[in-house]
Amino acid sequence: MQPITFDWHFLWISFGKIALAWLLVVPTGWWSEKQGNSVGIRTFPLVAMASCGFLMILDNVNGDGSRVLQGLVTGIGFVGGGAIVRDGISVRGTATAASIWAAGAIGAAVALGRIEIAIVLAVMDVFTMGALVPIKRRLDNQIEDIDGHSRRSGNTE
Repeated sequence: MQPITFDWHFLWISFGKIALAWLLVVPTGWWSEKQGNSVGIRTFPLVAMASCGFLMILDNVNGDGSRVLQGLVTGIGFVGGGAIVRDGISVRGTATAASIWAAGAIGAAVALGRIEIAIVLAVMDVFTMGALVPIKRRLDNQIEDIDGHSRRSGNTE
């Protein structure tokens, strides 16, 4: 049996990467929580941290990392599916579900050392989820018929 070793340097590198993944998605989680969505300030950082952690584990393991990445994408899709709610013909939460996927991609990018990709994803995710809301509301109002009936399919995301 091999002795258990502990690498303090690797601990700090790991902490830094996971903390960065966490920090990059907190603004999106905060915004989502503020909007009253079912997922928010806790879920987004947890998804990013887990994605980052799973891919960092592969650094020291020989094998095909693409399978782990594929499993992450599928698993995050399952988590995102929980954010989608159907109420009659209306569907809510699709943008939140897509944003959860982005949180996973941010964590994966950090783990793989692609910080610039993680930053671009984080900035664009916050912009899309926050700044585009007034535009979406305006478009939703323009779709209404002159009789007051909506021609929309009911998708509210």
